[in-house]
Amino acid sequence: MSDEEVQSEEANTTEEVASETSDKASNEETLKNRFKLIEGEEVLLTKSPSPVGFMSMYVLGLIVFGIHMIFWNPDSLVNDDSGGFAKFLVWVMGLGGSKLPFGFVLVMATITWFNRMLNTSTSGKWVTIWLLLATLLPVLIQIDGLIALIRDLFSDTDVEPFLGFEYNFLFAGIALTLAYWALVFYYQRSFDYAITSNAVIFKHAFLLSRAHRRILFDRISEVQVERTPFGTMTGFATLTILTDSGVGIVEESVGGSVGISPNLPEKENDTSVEKAGKSLLKSFFALMFYQRTIRTVRPDPKHCFYKIRGWEDTKTLLNEMHKKHSQSTKLDTLADILTQQSEGQE
Repeated sequence: MSDEEVQSEEANTTEEVASETSDKASNEETLKNRFKLIEGEEVLLTKSPSPVGFMSMYVLGLIVFGIHMIFWNPDSLVNDDSGGFAKFLVWVMGLGGSKLPFGFVLVMATITWFNRMLNTSTSGKWVTIWLLLATLLPVLIQIDGLIALIRDLFSDTDVEPFLGFEYNFLFAGIALTLAYWALVFYYQRSFDYAITSNAVIFKHAFLLSRAHRRILFDRISEVQVERTPFGTMTGFATLTILTDSGVGIVEESVGGSVGISPNLPEKENDTSVEKAGKSLLKSFFALMFYQRTIRTVRPDPKHCFYKIRGWEDTKTLLNEMHKKHSQSTKLDTLADILTQQSEGQE
């Protein structure tokens, strides 16, 4: 091989090394800005939620679309063999007539209430706002129908609507569902997790909201793994980090309502049987509506490794870094250093 060829190969090798070094430095700078790292901190692992982990949110959009389709073609529910429940649904759908689809508003309001009370991943504020928008949109579009209903309470005069808009369930269902699914896709990509040489970082940026949390390894008291049946089949799990200060634990109410009982005053002429019956009824209602507050682990995508893939490697790295930064390990290291110094002096 000639000297020129050797020099050419060395130059190419030098360029490749320089390119790799430049790419590495650029990547480190990107990670530093992405997770707001401190000086000397290094990213060891990055994670983000699995798309299939938000399947329930996509299903909710499909349910709302299905309701729009039913109200778009209500005749498909009833035929000669239809039962009483189908006829009841058609009756609900006809509430308000053509002036205002009150039945649709009633059904959507019920779904919104149940979704909020279930306290699941679909119970967030922005999802509830979207459901309320889908619920009230017919009222906003057919506002003249609402005005006509109010006018009919006080007058029998038939006046033509001044707006003339009519709510189209097909187009509205398609538009609302596609817009919601786009938001869900953006929402699931708004979470970013990292394990660095110093801490665990949870980052969230969705619409106008921003959140950034750092948890030092020596503050971690426990790492819990939650795997749903669907997560087991698809290979994702949720890792929740608990700290001594209470991060990862939330308070929630259990029970129907605040403990109440019906107002059943005892009268002077009540017999002993009547008094006993009223006392028993009060105790029954107090038990039915009893409410208590408990402390439990409720995975929040902003403060845990929410439904991630490769959770085994993540948990192993968390345990290793926690052990490395724990007080007992630091004391053992300090004891070894003092022992070595003492042996060196002897």
